[in-house]
Amino acid sequence: MGSPSNQQMKVVNGEYGYVLQDVPHLTDYIQDLPTYPNPLRSIPAYSVVKQYFVDMDDSVPEKVVVHKDTPRGVHFRRAGPRQKVYFASDEVHACIVTCGGLCPGLNTVIREIVHSLDYMYGVNKVLGIDGGYRGFYAKNTITLTPKVVNDIHKRGGTILGTSRGGHDTMKIVDSIQDRGINQVYIIGGDGTQKGAAVIFEEIRKRGLKVAVAGIPKTIDNDIPVIDRSFGFDTAVEEAQRAINAAHVEAESAENGIGVVKLMGRYSGFIAMYATLASRDVDCCLIPESPFYLEGKGGLFEYIEKTLKENGHMVIVIAEGAGQELLDTKNEQDASGNKLLQDVGLWISQKIKEHFAKKNKIPITLKYIDPTYMIRAIPSNASDNVYCTLLAQSAVHGAMAGFTGFTSGLVNGRQTYIPFYRITEKQHKVVITDRMWARLLASTNQPSFLGSKDDGVEDNDEVEADEVENKDGENQGNKETGTMK
Repeated sequence: MGSPSNQQMKVVNGEYGYVLQDVPHLTDYIQDLPTYPNPLRSIPAYSVVKQYFVDMDDSVPEKVVVHKDTPRGVHFRRAGPRQKVYFASDEVHACIVTCGGLCPGLNTVIREIVHSLDYMYGVNKVLGIDGGYRGFYAKNTITLTPKVVNDIHKRGGTILGTSRGGHDTMKIVDSIQDRGINQVYIIGGDGTQKGAAVIFEEIRKRGLKVAVAGIPKTIDNDIPVIDRSFGFDTAVEEAQRAINAAHVEAESAENGIGVVKLMGRYSGFIAMYATLASRDVDCCLIPESPFYLEGKGGLFEYIEKTLKENGHMVIVIAEGAGQELLDTKNEQDASGNKLLQDVGLWISQKIKEHFAKKNKIPITLKYIDPTYMIRAIPSNASDNVYCTLLAQSAVHGAMAGFTGFTSGLVNGRQTYIPFYRITEKQHKVVITDRMWARLLASTNQPSFLGSKDDGVEDNDEVEADEVENKDGENQGNKETGTMK
């Protein structure tokens, strides 16, 4: 899978250091496209809303905390309905595909895309692509109507099925072209969005009037730029049940230790926020913060100290933490992700072996791995609202002729973000940042930072603890890209 070309980079520079990282539009490569009045004008529910249509010059800043002498900085195009659309309702033939692992909220996004296309724009031809990217050319499609999707948000998983890999750009675009599809909604993580960028490039080369819109999905919250990914709130909330069970088990036994492994292959956001939310966790271990077991300031010393003081302990560990301490193999899954060993089982065994050597300190250790229970549940109320905003924003953008973009929340505002910004790097916890310091203050655990770690780069993101919310959209925390 190739990288998107520099042709995608539409940058507009303005006064006072203003930079708009714009998204592609169908008119960039198709001349003389007709426009139509937005159907929302004739819907009573929307016609009463003052200034419902978004001005073409509206943009959202990537950073909201600035100094008086600093430039205005990078902005993204604000999402929302436009006065004019580039598709007549009866000509739209849309499709939706879900790729990668499961995440709470997938069905909600599917439902809201279908409802938005039908109820707001009068579109009644929507296909569901079965089984991820390979479903474009290897499986049947599912006809999606408001009636079909009406109750799916109450179920976990995705009614369309999903898979990793299977990306064949030519076959996918051939299928899109042969079926007469002209709007493609792609729900998935950074690998999926990279695939969407390549699909968009091929569509542009062929000069097809097809809008490609991405909706970022990653339960780990590791996609950059956006405040948070859908399903993250639900994952943190559901993780509390596992942590509470570990706490009950640990508290009920002599020198009880509860170990909970949470999702977080490269980014420890779920573990960090679940720890902060719980207040029952004594130690949180994440991929971004290397730790060691033996010696002064090590994990074993901290466990002994905590057991001596409290008589029990709860440890939360992200699945990608401590992998450098294990004998890992250089194997990958179909999405290109490194296959990880079960660090939860490993750390549990290491703790048992350590205390077995100290016969005077008997321990009772319970290990809980709720990963697939968390991934498979329906989204909570907060994520349901967020999924609705993402879906509606994607539909508004596609109808307005924008393409090659991802719909995402930036500083509490819905925006259209070019694919290359979403796929340029992974969003990670910055352990020299204030949020991680807040966790350390809450758990009182060692930072495990030694002299070799003194050169860790400072956080290049700006914290925005309080983003003023004027239009009812969810607030975001730009420091960590996480929930309100």
